[in-house]
Amino acid sequence: MAFMHFDESIETIQNLEIKNYKTKKLYLVDALGYVLAEDVVADHNSPEFPTSAMDGYAIIHEDMTLGTLRVGSINPAGSALKKEVIGGTCIKTFTGSLMPKGADTLIPIENVEVDGEDIIIKEEVPQGFSVREVGENYAKGQELISKGTKIDFPQIGVMASLNISSVLVYEKPIVAILSTGSELLALGEEQTNDSQIRSSNNYILEAIVNKYDGVPLQLGCIKDDKENITKEIRSALEKSDIVVTTGGVSVGDFDFVKDVIVELGCDVLFKGVRVKPGQHIVVARKEGKFIIGLPGFAYSSTVTALLYLVPLIAKLQQGKCSLRKVKAKLTEPFVKRAKKAEFTACNVSLLHGEYYVDFKGKKLGSSAILTNMLENVALLVTSEEDTSKVVGDEINILLF
Repeated sequence: MAFMHFDESIETIQNLEIKNYKTKKLYLVDALGYVLAEDVVADHNSPEFPTSAMDGYAIIHEDMTLGTLRVGSINPAGSALKKEVIGGTCIKTFTGSLMPKGADTLIPIENVEVDGEDIIIKEEVPQGFSVREVGENYAKGQELISKGTKIDFPQIGVMASLNISSVLVYEKPIVAILSTGSELLALGEEQTNDSQIRSSNNYILEAIVNKYDGVPLQLGCIKDDKENITKEIRSALEKSDIVVTTGGVSVGDFDFVKDVIVELGCDVLFKGVRVKPGQHIVVARKEGKFIIGLPGFAYSSTVTALLYLVPLIAKLQQGKCSLRKVKAKLTEPFVKRAKKAEFTACNVSLLHGEYYVDFKGKKLGSSAILTNMLENVALLVTSEEDTSKVVGDEINILLF
């Protein structure tokens, strides 16, 4: 199978048809960070009646010319005041109180002087001043929050004002994580020979899944044994919505993952992409579930997880991918090294509203250099059609 153009591989993920989205009801505050699975429509006006926006005196606007008005009553917030404002009088009214009948304007406390039972108007205000009209906040029947919105504190506040105590959301997909390689050691596991290395892939993937709204199922490291890999991936598929593996997708004698995916009856969406790092990536589907086979090198698996796993997690929730592509300027040259889409770790800074990029401290070498992802990092994005860049060139970067 020929390697796919990177843009085509991304379009394949974007165009996936999901037939059965999983949803559930959650208590309102517990829904923070979930994606809304229904439109939120106002069932009433807010406010329902004209309301005071300040502490002051409810008046008939034309009475301001009198200069002095008699205070007829007090109208605290939450009270059911029955008295009306009639000519030559006013009612003391507080923030959030319903405007008394007859009044059309609120004059602030700061604009008057109190003289016994009267107020003396020192500074006039326009008609309707500081009166919240019916439906100022929202109107009955208005769609306030669209399905597919990620719920944050403003959405929770608006839904609370609508008396919504529980809300329908998309379930966060369960992502099973497996790292393959006989050389890998889990955290705390004792090293017994010099060829063994400490696994980082499964831990960074768990962190990525948590950060980007999935539910990680950490299954650890497994040896390069085809029978065992088959058993573990089959079991992982039963427990999760997405299985993500690292290692075993290249062309070595012990790279079994790519073969196991086929033998398990998965539909391979693509295998091999013209992208650096991570060209041996495999993405497959088995009914409503997915397998992403990432490369074994740490930088490579991290970058490809951001490019393919993160959008798929969002896709299964009808959400929007959190990664942002923005324009930036180079402060040092960039050498294009491969006729592939490249994702190169860079340092990013924001100055006067513009992003700038340099490569200080970033090492050249294999796709294993995970430390290139440290500091204030972004990924410089170049297509396979791009060439080398010079200082001042505008380029695209991917922000996390």
